[in-house]
Amino acid sequence: MSELLSTDPELNRMPTDEDLGRLQFTTLLYYLQCTNPDNGLVRDKTQAGAPASIAAIGMALATIPVVVERGVVIREFAAKIARRRLEFLLRCHQGPEPDASGYKGFFYHFLDIETGRRVWQCELSTIDSAFLFAGALTVAAYFDGDTDDEVKVRRLAAALYERVDWNWACDHGATLTHGWRPESGFIPYRWRGYDEGLLLYILGLGSPTHPLPPESYAAYTESYDWRNIYGREMLYSGPLFTHQLSHMWIDFRGIRDEFMREHDSDYFKNSRHATFVQQEYAIRNPLNFRGYGTHCWGFTASDGPGWIKRNVDGVEREFFDYIARGAPFGPDDGTVCPWVVIASLPFAPEIVIPTVRNFARMNLGMTRLYGFKPSFNQTYTLENGEGGSWVSPYHFGIDQGPVVLMIENYRTGLLWNIMRRCEPVVVGLRRAGFTGGWLY
Repeated sequence: MSELLSTDPELNRMPTDEDLGRLQFTTLLYYLQCTNPDNGLVRDKTQAGAPASIAAIGMALATIPVVVERGVVIREFAAKIARRRLEFLLRCHQGPEPDASGYKGFFYHFLDIETGRRVWQCELSTIDSAFLFAGALTVAAYFDGDTDDEVKVRRLAAALYERVDWNWACDHGATLTHGWRPESGFIPYRWRGYDEGLLLYILGLGSPTHPLPPESYAAYTESYDWRNIYGREMLYSGPLFTHQLSHMWIDFRGIRDEFMREHDSDYFKNSRHATFVQQEYAIRNPLNFRGYGTHCWGFTASDGPGWIKRNVDGVEREFFDYIARGAPFGPDDGTVCPWVVIASLPFAPEIVIPTVRNFARMNLGMTRLYGFKPSFNQTYTLENGEGGSWVSPYHFGIDQGPVVLMIENYRTGLLWNIMRRCEPVVVGLRRAGFTGGWLY
């Protein structure tokens, strides 16, 4: 199962606090430099003219305790940053109009970074809104002081979260829909089966105003897919990010819902298995992509070379743009993502650490602004005369947060400890049937 460490002592050397701190700081600079200071909205990616991403805004909020505890911004000013961002979001217009910022408490996926209004006729996204609410609840739990700004942060975060109509987003069904558009109504896809939607349901169940009924969580889990993959008994989901994003906020070690009790596991252990499966897939490399191996893996939703077919060494290859890649059942086009490896640091440090050190030896920007480039593809060589292979030209706001937060959870458990004090999360877990561990 390839759980052995590399024989290269340099790859196996544990990172010092300084090593992790440098990568963490470089990565979180994205949220300090790609944020509109007038309103706190965060760019979706570093491409010029990119709109704001509501999920990136949530992750930026969640990193605020990290920047305080790591001495980047003093607590007094960090509370003001959180307060201003929440104030603007609450002022954004909610309504059925196609140019609103959101509806029924949820937000559109992408917003104009100046006005906060919907762009691109994008969808009202339940999952991206959930990341925003998780970020808001993070700062509400963290800023527990009695200064005016800290009191306002708690009040504003509660107002933002408590106005959400979770049952409306079910569209008369048992499960939550992916979203809604004013032009066409609800998106015909629902959150069923294991994925990042785990966080979505916990937040919906924990609402004090419009909570989901407990049967909605049972409907979410009833289509779970338990498999034996490379000798590992686990709950399957292909892209690695689906095993990580809920864990940025919630410590699933030792707490179990009914499904995990039946399988004598928990979601943390499951994410550990998923991490090893990704590495094993790269070692086996059934499609013979360049570079894959013990210290080169990480398959998830990411940018890619583009929708193109090309003959590579006599093999007809199909490459993708932004798509949810996964292992071991694909899709796969040779694209690897360093950020998603780092986000598995709490689950499997013994394979993550040597892999990150291998990435550090490559020209992927680890020590430069914003840290590692989010994705690369060694099978797709460039044809512009410059040589080399494809590397994503941009950084994405939703890729930065998992690196910052999971490094911190590995180092100190900061986010996990904060969210243990978050009443909606605790209530949501209990209503979902979780018991054991720290919930007692």
